[in-house]
Amino acid sequence: MTDVPNGARGDGLAGTGVSCVCVPCGSALGATWNPALIERVGALLGEEAHTKGARVLLAPTVNIHRTPLGGRNFECYSEDPYLTARIAVSFVRGVQSRGVGTTTKHFAGNDSEFQRMTINSAIGERALREIYLLPFEAVVRDAGAWGIMAAYNRLNGSFCTESHELLVRILKEEWGFRGLVVSDWLATHSTSAAARGGLDLEMPGPPIHFGQKLVEAVRSGEIAESLVDDKARRILRMAVWTGAFAAPQEGPERAVDRPEHRALVREAAIEAAVLLRNEGDLLPLDPRSLRSVAVIGPNAGVARIMGGGSANVRPHYWRTPLAALRDRLGPGVEVVHEPGCAIHRHLPRLERDLATPEGEPGIALEYFGGHDFQGAPLHREVRDHSHLRWFGRFSDAVDPRR
Repeated sequence: MTDVPNGARGDGLAGTGVSCVCVPCGSALGATWNPALIERVGALLGEEAHTKGARVLLAPTVNIHRTPLGGRNFECYSEDPYLTARIAVSFVRGVQSRGVGTTTKHFAGNDSEFQRMTINSAIGERALREIYLLPFEAVVRDAGAWGIMAAYNRLNGSFCTESHELLVRILKEEWGFRGLVVSDWLATHSTSAAARGGLDLEMPGPPIHFGQKLVEAVRSGEIAESLVDDKARRILRMAVWTGAFAAPQEGPERAVDRPEHRALVREAAIEAAVLLRNEGDLLPLDPRSLRSVAVIGPNAGVARIMGGGSANVRPHYWRTPLAALRDRLGPGVEVVHEPGCAIHRHLPRLERDLATPEGEPGIALEYFGGHDFQGAPLHREVRDHSHLRWFGRFSDAVDPRR
């Protein structure tokens, strides 16, 4: 599996690892109002998944914009459930057309930043059906989604990963869902309640509540063996659908920067732009009639092309709006930048005019076996900015305990 709100990231985290295509965020894709275009974007991401050795994408995110304080709003398509549903259906169709599974998330009512992991979303039946469940129902009924991700929060009193009403009665029985229900990361809170509630796969591994505890629950008679059979069947079905048996090994992760992918991402970004007003037909700018242009705002000189968390990827390339304007307008037009206020939450990262001792762009990192920095480095890499994070696997040559 791999995260994918902005691109098929692969094994890296927070901009590390192998580079990938960075597509417009969910809100931008929703602003295109173009399901056919989004299906092509989904197919692109399915192709990218194969380059990262992944068979399932942890996407799309179809939660509803219910408050401007929602920290993951940028991943979601819209405040409108119908628009969200149509965009999501096209996205899922596109991804799965490339033999890659999807896990539409976060099921359901996970729309608030406050106590995101534990909040009880109290939602009446009509609002639940017409607003919050509609996109999920659409991807199951109209797109044949292969996976659904159960959310962190409680829904009307029960954790979503334990909600028999949500995962069994509505999803599997009423909608006829034949795919896999996977938990959000560390969202599983129990063994028996989650198993009976309809959760099929606890993530991440190794399991805390399933695994051996689930075996023991079956042996003690607490859980019916047929219930585990159904979960195993759904996991195997995903493996069949994604070709895992036909081709067990995907190979190492690769960075494949395709011209047709660049063109499609540009097309999607253009359609995502919404012009609210154009006084005096000022736009588009005509370089022949200009002598100077003022660019105002702190993000003009920063490539702010993605969100954080699970959406963060290492893109093949990026350009700042300021640099792009200067390129487009040419040397005959003076482009002046005034950042205005500083909006950095933390000390801004270094990312401009960086060079290694050999003159290579970026920051050279060398890792030694101990604190005395003696001998040759055990591992060396070059990063293109100073935002560094280590999580999970690193390098077999470096022992982190030394």
